[in-house]
Amino acid sequence: MSDSFRELLKKVGSGVHTGKDLTRQEAATATRMLLLQQATPAQIGAFMIAHRIKRPTSEELAGMLDAYEQIGPKLQPTKPVTVFGAPYDGRSRTAPVTPLTALVLTTAGIPVVMHGGDYMPTKYGVPLIKIWQGLGVDFSRLTLPQVEQLLEKTGLGFIYLPQHFLQAQGLVPYREQIGKRPPVATAELIWCPCAGNNHLVAGYVHPPTEIRFRKTFELQGVSNFTLVKGLEGSCDLPRDRTAIIAISQPDTKDGFERLLLHPRDYNFAGKEVPFESTAKLLVQMQEVLQGKSSPLMSSAIWSSGFYLWRCGICPDLPTGLAQAETLFTNGDVAQKLEEIREQAISSLSEQY
Repeated sequence: MSDSFRELLKKVGSGVHTGKDLTRQEAATATRMLLLQQATPAQIGAFMIAHRIKRPTSEELAGMLDAYEQIGPKLQPTKPVTVFGAPYDGRSRTAPVTPLTALVLTTAGIPVVMHGGDYMPTKYGVPLIKIWQGLGVDFSRLTLPQVEQLLEKTGLGFIYLPQHFLQAQGLVPYREQIGKRPPVATAELIWCPCAGNNHLVAGYVHPPTEIRFRKTFELQGVSNFTLVKGLEGSCDLPRDRTAIIAISQPDTKDGFERLLLHPRDYNFAGKEVPFESTAKLLVQMQEVLQGKSSPLMSSAIWSSGFYLWRCGICPDLPTGLAQAETLFTNGDVAQKLEEIREQAISSLSEQY
């Protein structure tokens, strides 16, 4: 048993009247001890559920991310990247288009890094790694230097927990045992596994999370971010409701701007594409890559067009939407995927 961890556990687990928030340093210490499993299983599980009930503060999230930065992998890109943070437990109701958006951005010259693990509690939705494997890119077999090389050559990288961050992977069984997302699942959304001044994109579900993230960014000195009330907490823009988005504006009083994008104003309103199975999703994605019109194509254009604009490739949203459609229909995105696939295969062949 760790006496020092017990004191941190007592602080967050003493209830509404006597419990206290951790300082940033205390949160970093607690998270390091979680990742390194320096506490007993009982202490780790108790801390996770107590901290979830209390809810992490922005200062605590900053401390947790300090520990992730100290222990976790850190890619060294030669130019700023866009990092997509989506819930690690995946999607189960709506078809994700985040990988297609990543391909559009890399096709347009914007490097992208994603991160996550396998099927994970509590949702056990389809994880991003399975989609990439279905598209022919198996990040799970690449070493961290190979991921860095792939990012440098093609503009796409993926941090896979079981291969690249074993300490974080070691906490996954606790998620299943407590039956709830622990606070580390919140921190993961805004974790940046890359050195440098990068563009952080994160999805969320509950409005208070956006405020918490913005305050965390302020503590971390992050000045380039996009926060999306996306589908199932992802970075994908919804088409059946107004997209609520916060984008960084460092030169303004509040440091951000609130965007309310109505898909109907751009002729993209419609029902969300349901997720039925991974196999069907991959077929639908291949159709998009072939330039075929479909509901998933509309969803992919809506999200990708926004990010082309947000990343500065296009001067306005209508132009971004038009360029996203062009990149899909003229085969540029499919060609980019083939380039990434070939480079990943080449890296694996060199490994053996």
